[in-house]
Amino acid sequence: MGEGIKDKLSDRMAPFSRLRIQVSHSQIIAVSALALILFVAFVIRILPLRWENLSAGTSLLNEFDPYYQFSITQHMVTNGLLSPYLGSGWVNTQLWYPFGYNMATSLPSTPITGAVLYDIFKLFGANIDLMTFCALIPPVIGVLSTLVVYFLGKDMGGKAVGLFAALFFALEPSIVQRTSLGFFDTQVVGTLGLVLFILLFLRSIDNNRSIRASVLYSITAGATLAYFIGGWGGAYYILDLIVLFAFVMIVAKRYSQRLLLSYSITFGFGLFIATKIPYISLSYLTTYAVLPIAAGFLLLLVAETLRQNISTRTKLTLTTSAIVVIVGGFIALFATGYLGRIAGKFDTVIDPFIRATAPIISSVAEQQISAWGNIYVELGIVILFFLIGLYVVFKNPTNRNIFLLVFGITSLYFAASMIRLLAIFAPAFAIIAAIGILGIVKPFYTLLQENPRSIAKTKRKLARVSKEYSGVAVFLIFMILISTFAFSPQTGGVPRSVNQAFSPTAISAASLPVGGSSLTQPVTAWTESLSWLKQTVPSTEVVVSWWDYGFWLTYQGNVTTLNDNTTENTTQIENVGFIFMANENQSMAMLSSYNNDNNPGRVGYILVFTVLQIGQSSSGSSSYVASPAGYGDEGKWVWMARISGEAESRLINEGYMNASQPWKDETAFGAPDNTTGKWDWNDQGLNCTVEELINNAEVQYCNQWTQAGVSLSPDMTTTAPTYFTLAYLGGEDASPFQYGGLVPLVAIYKINYDAYYAATGTTGTG
Repeated sequence: MGEGIKDKLSDRMAPFSRLRIQVSHSQIIAVSALALILFVAFVIRILPLRWENLSAGTSLLNEFDPYYQFSITQHMVTNGLLSPYLGSGWVNTQLWYPFGYNMATSLPSTPITGAVLYDIFKLFGANIDLMTFCALIPPVIGVLSTLVVYFLGKDMGGKAVGLFAALFFALEPSIVQRTSLGFFDTQVVGTLGLVLFILLFLRSIDNNRSIRASVLYSITAGATLAYFIGGWGGAYYILDLIVLFAFVMIVAKRYSQRLLLSYSITFGFGLFIATKIPYISLSYLTTYAVLPIAAGFLLLLVAETLRQNISTRTKLTLTTSAIVVIVGGFIALFATGYLGRIAGKFDTVIDPFIRATAPIISSVAEQQISAWGNIYVELGIVILFFLIGLYVVFKNPTNRNIFLLVFGITSLYFAASMIRLLAIFAPAFAIIAAIGILGIVKPFYTLLQENPRSIAKTKRKLARVSKEYSGVAVFLIFMILISTFAFSPQTGGVPRSVNQAFSPTAISAASLPVGGSSLTQPVTAWTESLSWLKQTVPSTEVVVSWWDYGFWLTYQGNVTTLNDNTTENTTQIENVGFIFMANENQSMAMLSSYNNDNNPGRVGYILVFTVLQIGQSSSGSSSYVASPAGYGDEGKWVWMARISGEAESRLINEGYMNASQPWKDETAFGAPDNTTGKWDWNDQGLNCTVEELINNAEVQYCNQWTQAGVSLSPDMTTTAPTYFTLAYLGGEDASPFQYGGLVPLVAIYKINYDAYYAATGTTGTG
């Protein structure tokens, strides 16, 4: 009986035994290489975890904006995915006192992604802190984006192009920074949305695929586009890129019905979903950045009509009419006021020269114009392969290559216009550079593969020499890549992409440029200060600071703030800039205006952040001097002066700014010393509030360490503040030499209204 069962099983399994899974060596190598690239991409992005509080199972977020995204995610997890947008929206009263901030005016893709994934993990019984979970999302999405770039490169030029493109993208510094541990911000989902949309859209216009496949790819591209629009303001770029691509295809006489089909379904479905997002709404369609989609659709319809058997006169009439309708429509919308605008920072991308008139935009480092030297430091010698790749793509104008050419040139322009848009340029750079490498290597590799021919001795010798030269060429290219990914000449050592992995998150580094093996513990100046605020100061009390630190104060310190990184209210930012740049009496007058009869001390604290540079004193080898390093408010006060100076007329009319000592920018407070390069304050500068508060913290720190036996003195001493009493000094316990001579100090001052009212005879209520 047993033998019978065995025979029956053998008969039934016989067909399966004949199956053989054929896997070539090249497939094994390709899969292994891709797996290694994805592994390296993840490790580089996750390594900053070493400075987080792993024993407590928690990790902080990086930079500032991720804390804002986290707050919405937390609200969704607690109250439901749509809770921030229901009714009139969730108004967070701890932001922008006394107005609050409507959180419904936020793009939802990032927090919804975090909330949905977190709920899924909870369903499987995973017990993880929400902030730690959100901190881990960017590295994972960074790896997924790298995988998508591989498939995109593979579609463009085969597996080799895909692998090189994935490698370049995985290690591109701007992408590593924006997908590293804790960077839970809009660029994370934006990057994934960008590359995934391009992959799906290009597949949808592929004439080698069936109509059914094109429709499916168009629908998924539309859904991805909606996700992209709901996740990052940079979606304006991809919208107009596709319009420009469609126009170039028409001009190049490469129009096809498949392009019209895909364009219609993708934008129709994508914008239909996107306009259902409360913050986006139907008004999104009338902005000057989105309206070109309608113009592109009209041009495609005209192109389709021109393919028909109609007279030349009719074709000319149709083309002229389309141009008149497009231009006339834009003029009519502009004249009637229905043409919507977009945020000013997007205008400065198109025309970077207008940035000089917008100090609030220019004050953000990553919104500055990219110097070509910075681009080289960012991308390295691989730029040469990118240029060669542009030539290769131009010489072979397929549909995909035309798109890649338009994508590469336009994204390079915008990346040069604004530093943060290097993230948009990164996918184009990675793919085009990969094509450039293959374009160079392929002829040499082919020659190396040839067998020596039985020809004349002299010719055999020439063939052998040619092979040797080919080997040298391949070796040189290999060394160039090694210099980019292992030892970077443009930075004088470790490449930026790798160095990123050895730097802690911004808050764990207290905004210092520190990291590496010498840093064994996080820099605690900010975390300790925020903990002190959370434990000591009521959440309803207002702490005034420059807007850079608003999110940290609200979401980590649990206090109320006047302004933050959303830069929602320009007038209030000008007022805060004035508070810091005015003298104490003027500052107190402005601070008092935010109080009222019911709560005269609501605005109770003012905070400054400064970083000291400890150097050898000229008086002796055992003496040291502390001077401004430039990483804190001692470097940002220039923007406080410029931004508040924009409101000079208003502040004078309201009685806050003294008409005899006005300012438009930093020149009213001193001038740089041409000999030392340091700033030389005049009397007005020495008496401004921010300088007094910074210098007082510096003096306190130096006195403390002098008493401890270290001969340390400040580079200068100003008047001590009259109406501000130092309540807490974060970082005061750090040794002057602990962080390579850099000392971060977070000085929190209690505002003494009673002394001000007594001195001025005012009540201070407004």
